[in-house]
Amino acid sequence: MTKRELQIRRTAPIGAPPMDIPTRTLIPLANVEPAMIEQVLDLSFGPDRRSRTAYKIREGTDWLPALSYAALDDEGMLAGTIQAWPVALTDPEGRAHPMIMVGPVAVLPGKQDQGYGRAMMAALSASLDPAAPLPQVLIGDTDYYARFGFTNAHTGGWKCPGPWEPARLMVRTGNPAVLPKEGMLGPWLAGSPSR
Repeated sequence: MTKRELQIRRTAPIGAPPMDIPTRTLIPLANVEPAMIEQVLDLSFGPDRRSRTAYKIREGTDWLPALSYAALDDEGMLAGTIQAWPVALTDPEGRAHPMIMVGPVAVLPGKQDQGYGRAMMAALSASLDPAAPLPQVLIGDTDYYARFGFTNAHTGGWKCPGPWEPARLMVRTGNPAVLPKEGMLGPWLAGSPSR
């Protein structure tokens, strides 16, 4: 095999988005000062980000430390963050179906398109318990998140507590049969009734 053939194989893995970028350093988000997290979110999404529907869906909850990460650049500076939140889809009968809301996935504007978002999504996915993974939901770019297994094929009857584009409401699950056809997304709070 020639050196060129080896290079092509290395940069074009089967079954995953190409990762022809350097390995990224990830740390638990809990190790980052809260003010720094807020700064990354403001720079990535703007100061009006708290008015977005995703904030209403997870209102009153705390992000899940075991599924939330920070990405560091080559100089050890914060380049991006990912958070995961406990949410639920409440069906028309009032039963809450627990889920994990992914996001925001925030990468500083000068660091985008360098693999930080992909690395953080991969870390979150690897941290899920394969024996009992909850469905994961997000509101985001369909082309970007489809590569991680997210789809809007099962969310057409779902509602959100604010404006949203239905095509951008996506879910990832190993068993779509467990997903209610209809429901309202909202926070999963202690004492919430479940299915």
